[in-house]
Amino acid sequence: MSWCKALLASALLALTACGFTPAYGPGNAGAALNGRIAFGEPSDRTTFQLVRRLEERLGRSIDPAYDLGVTLVTTEEGQAIDADGNIDRFTLLGTAQYVLTDRSTGVQVAQGEVSNFTGYSATGTTVATLQAQRDAQERLVTILADMLTDRLIATAL
Repeated sequence: MSWCKALLASALLALTACGFTPAYGPGNAGAALNGRIAFGEPSDRTTFQLVRRLEERLGRSIDPAYDLGVTLVTTEEGQAIDADGNIDRFTLLGTAQYVLTDRSTGVQVAQGEVSNFTGYSATGTTVATLQAQRDAQERLVTILADMLTDRLIATAL
């Protein structure tokens, strides 16, 4: 067991030697952005889910220093067709383009795009299929919001 502790200690020492600092440590990027970003008003269920998740990760803004504009696009593609020609499996593709703007200067601090996908099965009842679709949409938005948050923190370091 002592060799595990020695290995862990050497790994931690190597990380500190290379300049590694935790993003959410005091005074670091995660802490600096927390509660400092104003998100746009959600216009539909999907953008509401996106804003909700961003607020969970980055905090609700009281005194925002930045504005975050996000354009969210999702598409649905059929993936599997049964013998009767019915689509049994769908893939949801999502892309979120974002721009982070400094409120005081109007300068774009960060911009970019994140994309990912989820899927769902359509083999159950109509109600089950609709719920599976809704769950897949929420999973996709959560993934995109988490990726966007990670990008913002990484670029702010």
